[in-house]
Amino acid sequence: MLYDLLLLGGTVIDGSGAPRMRADVGIIDGRIAAVGDLSAAQAQRSLDVAGLIVAPGFIDSHAHDDFAVLETPAMAFKALQGVTTVVNGNCGLSLAPLVTQAAVPPPLNLLGDAYRYPTFAAYRAAIEAADPAVNVVAMVGHSTLRVRHMGTLDRAATADEIEAMRADFAQALHEGAIGLSTGTFYPPAAAASEAEIIAVAAPMRECGGVYATHMRDEGDRIVPAIEESLRIGAALEAPVIISHHKLVGQANHGRSVETLALLSQAAQHQDLCLDCYPYAASSTMLRPERIALCDRIMITWSAPHPEVSGRDLHDIAGEWGCTAHEAAVRLQPGGAVYFIMSEDDVQRILAFPDTMVGSDGLSKDARPHPRLWGTFPRVLGHYARDVGLFSLETAVHKMSGLTALKFGLTDRGAVRAGAVADLAIFDAASVASPATFESPAEPPIGMRHVLLGGRLTVENGTLTGARGGRYLASSLVVTSAG
Repeated sequence: MLYDLLLLGGTVIDGSGAPRMRADVGIIDGRIAAVGDLSAAQAQRSLDVAGLIVAPGFIDSHAHDDFAVLETPAMAFKALQGVTTVVNGNCGLSLAPLVTQAAVPPPLNLLGDAYRYPTFAAYRAAIEAADPAVNVVAMVGHSTLRVRHMGTLDRAATADEIEAMRADFAQALHEGAIGLSTGTFYPPAAAASEAEIIAVAAPMRECGGVYATHMRDEGDRIVPAIEESLRIGAALEAPVIISHHKLVGQANHGRSVETLALLSQAAQHQDLCLDCYPYAASSTMLRPERIALCDRIMITWSAPHPEVSGRDLHDIAGEWGCTAHEAAVRLQPGGAVYFIMSEDDVQRILAFPDTMVGSDGLSKDARPHPRLWGTFPRVLGHYARDVGLFSLETAVHKMSGLTALKFGLTDRGAVRAGAVADLAIFDAASVASPATFESPAEPPIGMRHVLLGGRLTVENGTLTGARGGRYLASSLVVTSAG
């Protein structure tokens, strides 16, 4: 057998959580053809990966790269981390289906201003035409549907509006969307009732799909928020994904013991999982009411005052001679990093067996949170190797096999014969993220090679220019386009 590419001498961590093994990997026509001793085999090209880990390409379970995959298809900030697939449409925000020339309300503006896709099929076609360096799957955002069909958002939807949203969602499922996301934490959907969400998402009972949610509250009322999310999932007979699970505000630090116990119990009779990013600071739209909960707030962007990007809100307020709240109001619309979480909670949530790794990065921010460039090497280097929070096998599983399972990506997230050759090859001893809050766009170190469908998109830590990403269908959606 003549292989297109042989990876020789590496140590395979296959994405399942199983112990690592010394094995070669042979690739033909973009798929893994064999894993084992292939030292005598012939290939058009061989790559010596001795001393390196050969893992499945990482799947970013919580991305906001909806516009980035079109605007910057090289996707350096993901490809250089070993990410080969991104899950878009999170937190109730998706580019489709919505066409508007008007300014969209926050947080829809976190994705940019490219709302020009009247159907999910049109967005999917744009991805295929862009040929990004990552694969894409995407949900439909409930907030996007509200903006499309409701003139005012600070109220419950009418029966006619719900029917219009439901029809759009059903069409999107048939066109390849993998489910619905909500962001009831944010103003555009805060007035939506539990009943509205269930009614809009009702097509999932027939078609399948996942329900992902940025819950109404991640602070004092987090337990009722979790309970609502679980009720919605049960009503839809759909898997539930709790987005970027965290506990905000000092009064709630440590409560992950309580929330994880609740989720663990619910998982005994309901399909659910979480995603989490490996930092004790969040990032989203600038909201003055969050000030009292935070130790520190760093402005990532401000439309009226772009010069303050990267500066602390309290320093700006001091210069302006006003309160931090007044300064935040003057800076809107804008974005911020909120130092609002406990490291103990982050580690506890990250180590939870049903937690996937997701970056939640915002590529449109002038000074993004370091999670955009650093999430996956930070899990591998800092938390698995240095802190010892879990094994490298577990880390890889949380970033590949677990995510593929939860999103129904049947031929991804594994190093096994027959799987697509999306692979991340790294040095376990050196992999790390140098990205910081002060210098967030630093590329990772130790990520040597990345393959997308058998093609090297990263070689020796450098982008090759090869791309080939595609929109992926999910086995969880029975009507998903092929």
